[in-house]
Amino acid sequence: MKLLFERSRKGRREVLLPPVSDVYTLDEKYLRKKTLHLPELSEVDIDRNYTELAKQCHGVNDGFYPLGSCTMKYNPSVNEELASLKGFTDIHPLEEEEDVQGALEVLYKAEELLKEITGMDAMTLSPAAGAHGEYTGLLLIRKYLQEKGESERVNIIVPDSAHGTNPASAVMAGFKVVNIPSNEEGGVDLEALRKAVGKDTAGLMLTNPNTLGLFDPNILEITKIVHEAGGLCYYDGANLNAVMGRVRPGDMGFDCVHLNLHKTFSTPHGGGGPGSGPVGCKGFLQDYLPGRRVEKREDGYHFFKPVKTMGQVRSFYGNFTVVVKALAYILTLGKEGIRESSGKAVLNANYMMHRMKEDYTVAYDTTCMHEFVLSLEDLKKKTGVSAMDIAKASLDYGMHPATMYFPLIVHEALMFEPAETEDKDTIDEAVRIYHELYQKAFEDPDYLHNAPHTCMIGRPDETEAARNPILRYTFEDE
Repeated sequence: MKLLFERSRKGRREVLLPPVSDVYTLDEKYLRKKTLHLPELSEVDIDRNYTELAKQCHGVNDGFYPLGSCTMKYNPSVNEELASLKGFTDIHPLEEEEDVQGALEVLYKAEELLKEITGMDAMTLSPAAGAHGEYTGLLLIRKYLQEKGESERVNIIVPDSAHGTNPASAVMAGFKVVNIPSNEEGGVDLEALRKAVGKDTAGLMLTNPNTLGLFDPNILEITKIVHEAGGLCYYDGANLNAVMGRVRPGDMGFDCVHLNLHKTFSTPHGGGGPGSGPVGCKGFLQDYLPGRRVEKREDGYHFFKPVKTMGQVRSFYGNFTVVVKALAYILTLGKEGIRESSGKAVLNANYMMHRMKEDYTVAYDTTCMHEFVLSLEDLKKKTGVSAMDIAKASLDYGMHPATMYFPLIVHEALMFEPAETEDKDTIDEAVRIYHELYQKAFEDPDYLHNAPHTCMIGRPDETEAARNPILRYTFEDE
């Protein structure tokens, strides 16, 4: 399709603005020397452009979206309606507290409910996304250790099945990363963990269930080992969708946790945001939390700043309307509904995994949680068809591909997460399609090598795209 700049024709306009009565003249030093490149378009040009773009997008509203480790579940429209209320969208973050009591109550209630769900004593809603929450949680640990005079604790232990953002966040927070391997069952190798901890251990970052979709049966022993070494335990809550309402990170021995409201609590995810990554912690860490928090007094709701706060990690109070949507989701489901939701997520994943292994190889053939990983290594050896080929071919059937080549410890990996909002008919159809693709791998591998066949873009040169991306439009006068 054409870009807006390619659609542009000199003299076209969308609307006629009324004449301006007062004109402010800027100082010459602030004026640009060249005319700003802006497309000149009619209203119908703009409408058709964005409608065409929308038709090319695929989301949970369009079809099956089994993207592993990302919980792409349906977001109820009621959440959007509540977050769009004028009382929320028209307020300014600098308004007086007495004028925004409703908004403060939303923040307060969201914190209280998230504390209950995670087993934490305090919560900040400031972080803007999951990785931002990781970074904030690690800064929390760092500030606590510095206050204790234990600045020699510089190592963060990260299992090899962790999300890729874990080691990145640790380095950004000023720590060194110590990687430990998984055992044969896909969990943390306890002996490797015991060897890794010491006087230089600041903490452990752990995703549970992990990126293989497995709940570590040794979770209490893991946190015990780290605590006995003087370190803190950080819980990556990205996969909380499998366990919410059933087990709590705080009860497993974790000292702090981040949540992905844009995944677990059904607020929009993808397309660059907005997201939200609240961080919860135990009481001994709460004085170091960032930004402003909300407390309830006799005369209403008020902001307060933690006494030893690390400072701001996000402008104002976080992505507020995302919190509104998450609160709406929690209140709609209630205690039993939250528990039922995680149960259905686990049921869907196990059902799909058992159906898929009629043809494909499951990387860890045991009861999974909300997601599972296939290894197509054997299929590639037999037919030359890779995980990439199968994933690309699924696009021709109106499905979003599974996650490819992650986690890295599984060769030719495809990772699936059929969220709880999918029904059995949808999963059965997806399984049928993947069985059909499996047969094509033997009968017509070239068809899969060249897939997708029905999308606007076929199989691009991904190496060239990564090394020489075209990131801007070049104008004729440049």
